[in-house]
Amino acid sequence: MNKYRTHNCNELRKTDVDKKIYLSGWINKKRDHGNLLFLDLRDNYGITQCIIDKDNKFFSDLEKIQLETVIKVEGKVVNRSKDTINNEIDTGEIEVAIEKYDVLGTCKELPMPIFSDQEYAEEIRLKYRFLDLRRKKIHENIILRSKVISYIRNEMIKLGFLEFQTPILTSSSPEGARDFLVPSRLNPGKFYALPQAPQQFKQLIMVSGFDRYFQIAPCFRDEDARADRSPGEFYQLDLEMSFVEQEDVFNVVEKLMVNTFKTFSNKKLLFDKFPKISYKEAMLKYGTDKPDLRNPLIINDITEIFSREDVSFEIFKKLVKSGSMVRCIVTKNTKDKPRSFFDNIDKWAKGEGASGLAYFTFEKGKDISAKGPIGKFFSQDVLLEIMRKTNSEIGDSIFMACDKQDELEKITALARDKIANDLDLIDDNVFAFCWIVDYPMFENDELTNKIRFSHNPFSMPQGDLSDKDFKNPLDILAYQYDIVCNGIELSSGAIRNHKPELMYKLFSIAGYDKKQVDEKFSGMINALSYGAPPHGGIAPGIDRIVMLLANEKNIREVTMFPMNQNAQDLMMNAPSSVNPDQLKELNLVLKTKK
Repeated sequence: MNKYRTHNCNELRKTDVDKKIYLSGWINKKRDHGNLLFLDLRDNYGITQCIIDKDNKFFSDLEKIQLETVIKVEGKVVNRSKDTINNEIDTGEIEVAIEKYDVLGTCKELPMPIFSDQEYAEEIRLKYRFLDLRRKKIHENIILRSKVISYIRNEMIKLGFLEFQTPILTSSSPEGARDFLVPSRLNPGKFYALPQAPQQFKQLIMVSGFDRYFQIAPCFRDEDARADRSPGEFYQLDLEMSFVEQEDVFNVVEKLMVNTFKTFSNKKLLFDKFPKISYKEAMLKYGTDKPDLRNPLIINDITEIFSREDVSFEIFKKLVKSGSMVRCIVTKNTKDKPRSFFDNIDKWAKGEGASGLAYFTFEKGKDISAKGPIGKFFSQDVLLEIMRKTNSEIGDSIFMACDKQDELEKITALARDKIANDLDLIDDNVFAFCWIVDYPMFENDELTNKIRFSHNPFSMPQGDLSDKDFKNPLDILAYQYDIVCNGIELSSGAIRNHKPELMYKLFSIAGYDKKQVDEKFSGMINALSYGAPPHGGIAPGIDRIVMLLANEKNIREVTMFPMNQNAQDLMMNAPSSVNPDQLKELNLVLKTKK
């Protein structure tokens, strides 16, 4: 028999009354009623209330003991009185009358309370993460994470996938985010890179003749932190399949996501079959390729309206002549909203760096008119044309922005979310998945004005490749796709380019000559030259999946030992300095920054 416990702290029930037992755990909370001390004992599984009266020789010791001390108690299971039953915990009908106890682990004064889920400064939470992880909410999040990963692994095996591990020390990639570099002791002056993703290796697995691969893969990117992205490292469900088209990948991932989200959440799925939205359509209708489809608001382009003579809104007309565009958002039946509602949204837009959001509301008296600061600039015919283009009606309001396309997409995407939240249009009890498809193969780099890959350089371009007009590379679409849920991108994926000559051609458009491709991607190009099957895959982010299921806004809340915003581990003091002997062994010399 285990010397520390006969039961865990979530196990005892009314059927155990009168049993002699012993439990071990942390002192979660104490309540001193003078003659009686109540003590909540907590372990990984739950809480059991223990009691001791003042006649017990251990009473005064337990009265003084520090919270979070680890103790073992021995005692008898007794019924709680009817008026003290706690239905919020599984052990709420019983309590343990303490006969004696032992201290298993002492505890210093706490820098933060454990029994509360109250918010604390990031610095304290991350420095004492081992304490933070004892708190109920985050403890349950990490347990959820474990269960989700185990479930996904079992589902992938059921779907015929084999789990393989790919190297952590690999070569640097010229594409994507910054690499984390690791100096090689045995190869002076040369460096490994930690993998941003197992991209090339999983393709090589397909070339090796394995048909369906997956792993829960650690990935490393030297990126700045965001609410939905950890700095430094993260985990993804990496998968690849041979002899597949785009739809085959979609079918596998949709089945996995539907099953996972239905298993671990009571929220509804808006779609069991995920809608497919082209990148071009997404940027027009939502201003982003990460749309939140719980939000019913749609963005419309009404640029051509401002070329009409019966529009006298000169500010927008001049901007349109110089190459700007006008897009708008319609809010249904907002005629009774106070002026402050509209002005606050306009003020908010200016705070976001835009010139503001022009607005008016459609009204009908004798004629159709527009109520609002700019309503007088639009004739009845123009208003009817706007109503037709935007499917709006009398009583609806319209918010308009005018700018160059990139800036216009940014502000209208933000405004769409802002207005929907202000109008309480988003159902928080829903998951809305979608696919974003038909990404452009290339894009213009704004800084260098050169063509670069827009997504994944190893993707297969669409169309009849023998007739493909490579002279207009910005018109080439690729078999690239993202899966998005509630406005959060879970993953990017693609059908891969498995043809070496085509790969050379595409890389040449992005400025790489044959020699550079052979040097940077020697393993890939060489492997594809020996009979490669058509293949494709995707890699949904584990951290983001769990974040959605746990209903958290920040990925830190579902990550066991995250770094802070500056990519520092405050608990382990990383990154840290190394001694000169280590640097010498690696043939490195540090240059001091002036």
